[in-house]
Amino acid sequence: MALLERVATLVRANLNDMIDRAEEPEKMIKQVILDMQNQLLQVKTQVAIAIADQHLLEKKKKENEEKAAGWVRKAELAVDKKEDDLARAALERSLSYQKLGENFGEQIADQTVQVENLKNALHKLEQKLEEAEAKSDVLIAQHRRARALNKAGDARLAMGDASSAEAFDRMKSKVQRHEALSQAKAELNGDTIEDRLASLEKEEEVSRLLAELKARRGA
Repeated sequence: MALLERVATLVRANLNDMIDRAEEPEKMIKQVILDMQNQLLQVKTQVAIAIADQHLLEKKKKENEEKAAGWVRKAELAVDKKEDDLARAALERSLSYQKLGENFGEQIADQTVQVENLKNALHKLEQKLEEAEAKSDVLIAQHRRARALNKAGDARLAMGDASSAEAFDRMKSKVQRHEALSQAKAELNGDTIEDRLASLEKEEEVSRLLAELKARRGA
């Protein structure tokens, strides 16, 4: 029966795996619960129909058994009246109804198995639906938390791989520019040792030239 196969598929479904594979877990779990509810309604309907059919078969079996017994009584009456032909005909009718009763008995046995299968499927599906409804909020929350952790981890990895290195390079360049600027300002605002020595040497040279000039001029 296709209905029982669909129910078996739902019952075997692993909710955790389904959520892990789903692109939209919340939508998926809601759809699974809706499918289970629909299948549950169909199974309940089938169970009711199967039980009704079983009762009908039992009624038919009983009717044929009663008819078979009735024709046996008629055969007994015919025998008492020395009407063997009538007795034989009555017994033939009794056997016919007895055979029908036996056929209905076989159908009842098959129907009983079908009813039990449907009842078992209904019970398992009810349990699976309860499990899905109970787990849905927890499973969705777990998936959201796992997804958030994955995104946070990806962000940290991205920063560690690129952003941190870029930030370090920017800081290094900034420090180097600051050092170069400080050095330039020092050179502009203050004399270096070399500059001071050169100034002394220049003054000494000027003094020497002045003395020579005075000597030549007789001053």
